[in-house]
Amino acid sequence: MNETASVQSPRKERFQAEVAQVLDIVVHSLYTHREIFVRELISNAADALEKIRYEKVQNETIADPEAPLEIRIEVDEKNHRLTFTDTGIGMTGEEIRHNLGTIAHSGTREFLHRAREAPGQEVQLIGQFGVGFYSAFMVSREITVRSRSFRPDAQGVEWKSDGGGEYTVAPMEGLRRGTQIILDLRDDAHEFASAATVKEIVKKYSNFVPFPIWINSERVNTIQALWTRNKSEIKEEEYNEFYKFIANAIDEPFYRLHFSLDAPLQAHALLFVPKDNLEQYGFGRLEPGVHLYCRKVVIQNHSDVILPEWLRFLKGVVDSEDLPLNISRETLQDNTLVRKLSKVITTRFLKFLHEQIQADRERYTRFWANFNPFFKEAILGDLAREYRDDLIPLLLFESSKQDEGQRVSLPEYVSRMQPGQKSIYYINGPSREAIEAGPYIEAFRQRNLEVLYVYESIDDFVLTTLQEYEGHRFQSADQGELDLPEVPAAREDLPPAEDRLTRDEVDSLAGYMKKVLGHRVDAVRASKRLVDSPVMIVHMNSPMTGAMQRVMESVNKDFVNMAKRSLEFNPNHPILIHLARRLTREKDSELLKLAVEQLYDNALAGAGMLKDPRAMVHRNYALLEQALKVNAVTPGTSS
Repeated sequence: MNETASVQSPRKERFQAEVAQVLDIVVHSLYTHREIFVRELISNAADALEKIRYEKVQNETIADPEAPLEIRIEVDEKNHRLTFTDTGIGMTGEEIRHNLGTIAHSGTREFLHRAREAPGQEVQLIGQFGVGFYSAFMVSREITVRSRSFRPDAQGVEWKSDGGGEYTVAPMEGLRRGTQIILDLRDDAHEFASAATVKEIVKKYSNFVPFPIWINSERVNTIQALWTRNKSEIKEEEYNEFYKFIANAIDEPFYRLHFSLDAPLQAHALLFVPKDNLEQYGFGRLEPGVHLYCRKVVIQNHSDVILPEWLRFLKGVVDSEDLPLNISRETLQDNTLVRKLSKVITTRFLKFLHEQIQADRERYTRFWANFNPFFKEAILGDLAREYRDDLIPLLLFESSKQDEGQRVSLPEYVSRMQPGQKSIYYINGPSREAIEAGPYIEAFRQRNLEVLYVYESIDDFVLTTLQEYEGHRFQSADQGELDLPEVPAAREDLPPAEDRLTRDEVDSLAGYMKKVLGHRVDAVRASKRLVDSPVMIVHMNSPMTGAMQRVMESVNKDFVNMAKRSLEFNPNHPILIHLARRLTREKDSELLKLAVEQLYDNALAGAGMLKDPRAMVHRNYALLEQALKVNAVTPGTSS
């Protein structure tokens, strides 16, 4: 029988022998969500419309040449019926048997092969497996297909089946070119006999099909697939409208990146950075914001495979015609290829950020203020160091050499390091004011060394994970073993020579303080770093900083820090000078013990490590009492 042969009378025929088993798989196992049938039928209709558009170029005469290329969906809520109609290429009686009577046969595959023989004609086709149509049986007790081929002499035909193993084919007069699919819904699928429901499904999966989709005479796909168009042809308003649609947003995006790829897959991407990071406002963890498309049809909403999880704040679309899909077109088969595509897109976005930090530093700084937690998460989770080299130059920090609110990058820090400086120094604190009022940057200020200021505990973990940059290791200013250059011998901050402590006095004071503090410190020693402050706590022989210790203790109250904790004192500070001289006279007293205890707690407070201030409060009262006794005026005498 040739392609234009007529169907003379109704005929009941059987599917292939395996049809019952295959249909059972399609209906019950192949698809995750029943609503997918809407996507599949629209995709098939779009394929048919692409084919007729191609035939219009190749053939001079076709049926109904003036018919608009469109898809119409009629929703009959009363009779629980859905009707999908397209004005595409249509089918003859033989083609309808061949395409619908054989499971997993694909007319699209044959057409693609034929179309490739005519180079220069771009044909966008979605379905390549031949089973999408049968997904409609998930929701239908009976399906009727009416179709007329584009060939002028073709006869209309009606195909009908309940999916039970048989179908009927009969001639039908009065049909226009194209295909109409009528679904009589099952009792448990009446939810799909709702125009609002179908509209949401279309917007979710098929909004960017390149043909008008009408639902009960209302056009529903009004937003264009901008990612497929040339950037020079797209207006700013169009980009903003698309962003609001794809991101369900009401404002405009902060950044936009639109690009195409040729390898490892052909792909188009349109990515947006929102203005705000909703995670920092307590909205919970964001779900991935980039949707994965194949030929303008959604494969995965909020895809968790196309970008790494730390880029979940991005909104937009990635579309590839070459995606290795499984037969249901819901999941990806070639994970290696998908990972390569993911890396290419991720690297391209990071390159875009490198361009932004150079082009408009102030704008990038605002971006960094909102979204820096995601990049810190990336560094901590990038165990394979896949993106580390790309991420490091994007990090920004406040520093001792910058005005408040300004930021420095690591390449900039390294470019202005002092001659002979080997390390990159940083310090964690609750605020800039607290850091600059504390003891840890005094030595760096004295030596004109730049110190990075960080304010979140995660920052210490990030820098510890990085270990070094450009051969310079990261060192926290609260660690004891710092390689600092010597201070010039002539120092104006030192007390007169006759008031300075002798080596014996320093050693005696260190020994006494260690005796009073006992196991609370591993060592007490005179500091070479303190300038204005009397004491400070430093950590020895460990990469763990004070901020890291606080985090570990908050997670596990029984956490034992193996780092050695030392108390350093400033032998040139008046308090320590008076303490040492009094120790020489008294050897020991309650007041001296209280003073040492207080100095230790002050050092803990300066390091943010004081857990319980109650003992300090009581000790303060005792010190006040002692001080008032010493300075008290004897009754009956003048002061």
